[in-house]
Amino acid sequence: MTRMLIKNIQLVQPEGELAEGTILIENGKIAAASTEPMTDWEGDCFDGGGSIALPGFIDIHIHGAGGADFMDDDRSATAKIAGALPAEGTTSFLATTLTQSPDRIANAVRLGRHFMENAEQGAEMLGFHLEGPFIHPDQAGAQPSAYICEPSMEKLYGWFGDALENLKIITMAPEQDADFQVIRELAERGVIVSAGHTTADYETVSHAQSAGLSHLTHYGNAMRGLHHREIGVVGAGMLNGELFCEIIADGIHLSRDMLKLIVKVIGPDRLLLITDSMRAKGLPDGSYTLGDQDVTVSGKEAVLSDGRLAGSVLKMNEGLRQLREAAGISWSDAIKLSSENAARRLGVYNRKGSLDPGKDADIVLVTDDFSVRNTFCGGRMCFAHDRLD
Repeated sequence: MTRMLIKNIQLVQPEGELAEGTILIENGKIAAASTEPMTDWEGDCFDGGGSIALPGFIDIHIHGAGGADFMDDDRSATAKIAGALPAEGTTSFLATTLTQSPDRIANAVRLGRHFMENAEQGAEMLGFHLEGPFIHPDQAGAQPSAYICEPSMEKLYGWFGDALENLKIITMAPEQDADFQVIRELAERGVIVSAGHTTADYETVSHAQSAGLSHLTHYGNAMRGLHHREIGVVGAGMLNGELFCEIIADGIHLSRDMLKLIVKVIGPDRLLLITDSMRAKGLPDGSYTLGDQDVTVSGKEAVLSDGRLAGSVLKMNEGLRQLREAAGISWSDAIKLSSENAARRLGVYNRKGSLDPGKDADIVLVTDDFSVRNTFCGGRMCFAHDRLD
């Protein structure tokens, strides 16, 4: 049995306050997380240096990082991304595809599954988020419009098999789905259906919600905005209490004022922090690609040649920092936004999303401003800040 004690840390309490504590890890699982002193410990010990311990972050919408993209025809791409993510506190993710030819999507699924079957270290891949190709061309954004097509279960079965294995979330335009047949079948099969890259109005979203739609992709972006005569998809996210909303908290996709409004009106229980990051995350400013499209990265912004946003270079811990500064989120809110809500949505809260005993030892140690000091994936230290200084 492998055992390790993480000491000299602060644990988030039920009311959001911090208290000194320890975490005991046994065989990659959390055996205990306690504020009671452990004075008789004689095994391996790690000093957290007063850091705050949070459950590892779960990014359910990410395209790439560290120079790699999930759509690359490269078996090592997913491993590169998984290896880069612990530096921002991310311990689990959904590999997110891009609107592309059927063959390239099929290849991305094949390579992603190969990683899932053979991964040994780094962040854990929990499945796929299929973004497109069933979207509306008028809201394509940085999605290559040449490959947009009508919703089709046949295509989905071709990519994921009859059981739709590993397909966790699909982003689609509900107005493109006749009588919401695909939405209804996907929801019945346990796939999260998300409205995104859509021209739908509020009424359409509400009808689609009745058929099984339950999620909104990168809320506020590539969707109909809030207007006093037609409240659109943004209004649906605020008004319809069972819709979950992804947010890119980089201060670019959503302004700080909008972040404050979203947190105040929607609340932390229905919000999920995502990065929607592309391959340039963690790399210097310069020229990169997204779906064979040229992207220029400068500072925190990634854009196509015509100025349209092309994903982000946001890191999860930086998103939490933005949310703290803009909306004053508490430590408890931070856990919900970065981990707990995603774990519940994906049906893995029995093993992720909190520091409860019995769960995977996915742990991130952060400072007061969400700088990452150490990240543990399944009990193994995958990132240590002092190693990179």
